[in-house]
Amino acid sequence: MPPPTFVRSDVASPCISLCVLDTSTGWCKGCYRTIDEIAAWGGLDDAQKRAVLASLPARRDILSGSDDAEP
Repeated sequence: MPPPTFVRSDVASPCISLCVLDTSTGWCKGCYRTIDEIAAWGGLDDAQKRAVLASLPARRDILSGSDDAEP
């Protein structure tokens, strides 16, 4: 199997090295991405990375129990 191809990007990873998955949502408690999003990150183009990043604030709100979070 060939090694994964990584895409050069100016979009930084949201990883903060707190890698613990929430069992009820499957989101990382540090960066709020799914394991699939984390694994794919290096191969995503900038538009795809921005789409993932756009979903993270709502996930953070849900995990933190924010009143602004949608169910």
